Amino acid sequence: MNNNIIIGSGEEHLSLFRNELPGLAVINFPGFKPGYSRFLPQYLYLLFKIPLLLYHIIVEHHRLRRIIREHAIDIIISDNRFGLWNRKITSVYVTHMPLIPFPEPMRFLEPLGVLLHRLIIKKYSLCFIPDLPGDLNLSGRLSHNIKLPDNLRYIGILSRFVLSDQSVNENLVEFPHNTVILSGPEPQRDILKKKLTALLKDKEPMTVMLEGKPGKGDGILKNGNITFYNHLPAPRMKNIITGSDFIISRSGYTTIMELVSLNCTALLIPTPGQTEQEYLAEYLSEKGWFYTVSQLELKAGIPLISDKPHWPDGIIAQSSILLTKALEELLEKHHNKG
Repeated sequence: MNNNIIIGSGEEHLSLFRNELPGLAVINFPGFKPGYSRFLPQYLYLLFKIPLLLYHIIVEHHRLRRIIREHAIDIIISDNRFGLWNRKITSVYVTHMPLIPFPEPMRFLEPLGVLLHRLIIKKYSLCFIPDLPGDLNLSGRLSHNIKLPDNLRYIGILSRFVLSDQSVNENLVEFPHNTVILSGPEPQRDILKKKLTALLKDKEPMTVMLEGKPGKGDGILKNGNITFYNHLPAPRMKNIITGSDFIISRSGYTTIMELVSLNCTALLIPTPGQTEQEYLAEYLSEKGWFYTVSQLELKAGIPLISDKPHWPDGIIAQSSILLTKALEELLEKHHNKG
């Protein structure tokens, strides 16, 4: 759409953007890292981090002012970062969960969370939700059937693979294999890696384990019948995933969207204590679109189910229409504000 794009994120993510989108300007602008506890429930661990989160929101809000001045920014798109709005320019907040799920004993607090989130969303010109409206959706109650501000727009599912113009046959992986997609912060990423390595290293067919560490180079390691890749460019990653007999991944929302865009189902293993992932895994397995097992249940082995996904056709086409419409509205708002 003939806009100049600057990407701001923490250094560990900038390495991914430099590889996937070469030539774009980048700014080291790290966000809040809540971290994960090896022992405490995630919701309890996050409660202890709230004062640090509030401090970080204030700091990044003031830093954004300086970035706007230095780089003549006139549109800001914030990926779930609460402080990145500015009244002088057009701003967009992107989230897939206006409702933050709580564990069952604390679910009575969810309306309060929705209210606070709604106040944040109203600070922005628009709120983009990467999902579909109506019953055909991926996020369930996280972004549906709740009272939301008028500036909210569903923009369809997002995926790095949908817009890729590179051939799906580039570096095609033709041998039989299963794929494990690792994601999320430590220590849970490493815990899952060790569990799956122990279960799969002597199994047929071979397993390709994508570690999702773009800052570590494209290193390749082998352990038994498993090949580990620190990082792969999108075309090769796409070929490995779509050529898999079976896929195992976390139930992070980005991973789910990308699997749907590739018409691939998977066994979802939610990060323990992360209520969002636990809900998404349960919700999508009940729909028959994915399968799920808890990390603790891996002791009994991995249920390798070869099956095709059962979601309706048209998700990608509808997503493209919604995204184009939302971006056109965003640019029109910017034009009117200017």
